[in-house]
Amino acid sequence: MAIPILLDLAVGGPGERTAPAGPAPVSLAASAEIATAAAEAGVAALRLRDIAGASRALDPSVVGAYLAGRASELGYLVDLPTSGNAPYNAARRLLSFDRATGGRAGVVLRAGGDDEVSRATAPESRGDDRARRWSEYGEILTRLWESFPRDALIADQHRGVVVDETLITAIDHDGQFYRVAGPLDGPSSVQGRPVVAATDLDVLSWDDIAGVADAVIVQRDQVAAASVDLAAALTRAGRARTEIALLASTPVSIGEDTHVAAVAAELSSWVTDAGVDGLVLAPTGGAEAVLATVRDLVPLLAGSRGSTLRATLGLPVLAGVAS
Repeated sequence: MAIPILLDLAVGGPGERTAPAGPAPVSLAASAEIATAAAEAGVAALRLRDIAGASRALDPSVVGAYLAGRASELGYLVDLPTSGNAPYNAARRLLSFDRATGGRAGVVLRAGGDDEVSRATAPESRGDDRARRWSEYGEILTRLWESFPRDALIADQHRGVVVDETLITAIDHDGQFYRVAGPLDGPSSVQGRPVVAATDLDVLSWDDIAGVADAVIVQRDQVAAASVDLAAALTRAGRARTEIALLASTPVSIGEDTHVAAVAAELSSWVTDAGVDGLVLAPTGGAEAVLATVRDLVPLLAGSRGSTLRATLGLPVLAGVAS
């Protein structure tokens, strides 16, 4: 099965699970063991959730940085809600993480509502259209990540020139929900910019997703309709189908009595028929269940992994980025 295998993971303390479809929380220590095992088994990337049980998880970007020091081969998709995160600060943190991981980082941008952070940057904003807020936020992230291209770094000791300032541009964004001047204070990564993934289909339209995202995560039973709707939205946006990776999330339960080979065969057959670009495994249960999935199931799926997260997801190389 020549598509990437991703693993859903929430890192935090114990708590009552309020969302059965989501992963059970694991401890930080357990997450390190899981990440190491995942890298050895052929997992391509971890999706790090911002919710663990009934509580907020540990900051996914912090957890990602911790795990990347132990499993540098993996990609990392970190959940980040628009609420409570100023776009400039988020862009700066995510790009720093992307550079540190050699272009293996991305963000699952969650659609949040109005909050004190956005009111501070655009005090005259009106309305609470979560989809429009998400689209504007995603556009700001992308423009900020492109505001300081890697080509601007010259580091010419003979001429005493560090950067070509003519290539660094402010974005001067003045929108309905945010005001951001830019540019960022550091260059883009080897993959150009972090991957932006969408997942809130109950809030976002397919046109919203096609306008901003590099990937979209849907549940397995949504794939057939999503494939048609995504293709149509991309056509309207003037983008090719190859510019967004369609990732299917499916719960898995691997226990002592599970016929793992049969599970792997069924998943492989379904993936081939569905035509998705990646599979996100969401183990049910705690750390031991996650480890069982990683050690027993993942090797049978024979997933793929690229040198950057964009390459892993089969996304085209961005303009201005050497292939």
